[in-house]
Amino acid sequence: MSAFSEAALEKKLSELSNSQQSVQTLSLWLIHHRKHSKTIVNVWFNELKKAKVSRKLTFLYLANDVIQNRVRCTIKSLGRVLSIWQERAVYENNLLDQLSHVLLGEKKAKKRPYEEIQLDDQDLASQSSPAEPPQTAELIRALQELENAASGDSALRQRISSLPAEVQDTSLLHRITDKEQGERLSRLVEEACMLLADFSGRLAAEIDDRRQLTRTLTLFLHSQRHGLAQNEQKLEEYKRKLARVTQVRKDLRSHLSNLPDLSVLPSVTGGHLHLPSSGVELYDPTA
Repeated sequence: MSAFSEAALEKKLSELSNSQQSVQTLSLWLIHHRKHSKTIVNVWFNELKKAKVSRKLTFLYLANDVIQNRVRCTIKSLGRVLSIWQERAVYENNLLDQLSHVLLGEKKAKKRPYEEIQLDDQDLASQSSPAEPPQTAELIRALQELENAASGDSALRQRISSLPAEVQDTSLLHRITDKEQGERLSRLVEEACMLLADFSGRLAAEIDDRRQLTRTLTLFLHSQRHGLAQNEQKLEEYKRKLARVTQVRKDLRSHLSNLPDLSVLPSVTGGHLHLPSSGVELYDPTA
């Protein structure tokens, strides 16, 4: 994505239209540059005040799209962090259930045995009605959202790779010789835990997104293959129709070429026609 600057944002806002693609494109660009959130809000508000009444609603559409996208990402990250804490038994399950209920607004679903999940999968597979194929705009949006995925956050990956060895290797704890050093390392460890937990949550959410995108692409490709097969059948049908019409044209031309040319026959209306005599004299009453 292009680099962020106030001038660039002002230009993009001036070019913003009320179309879905225009709003979503700028929304994703703003989310990508979320570290400049304060500047973004200030520029957006100033441009909103200067905008005509007919364009103010478009600015609100943009703000709503940014907020909705960020809320979805935050919820996914929270859910993944809680899952990681549960898998690693960082806290008791009761506490994690309470946190899930408070943060996500719903109680965590009870785990079911594999047999039940397998039965559900079989029921889904046996459904006669196929899933609705995705629209092209949905695929474009999903692909654009992956541009802001955790795996592409080079700044965060650089922070993780720059973590000191002391927070990753317990064998180095003997270097701590006083309480001050211990407290400083403790703060570093806490920061590293939150950093890695957040990044792990974002990566897990990205994996879910990519799996969902894979399923969506599978449905899309299936619908495209189905449409291709139908079009190929129609093509063959119209080819046969074209062949029949072409044969009719050929036979018609042949038939017309075998008909007599009336233009070369003698005229039956243009002169006196002398009928041949039958050899019988007609009676003349005046004779």
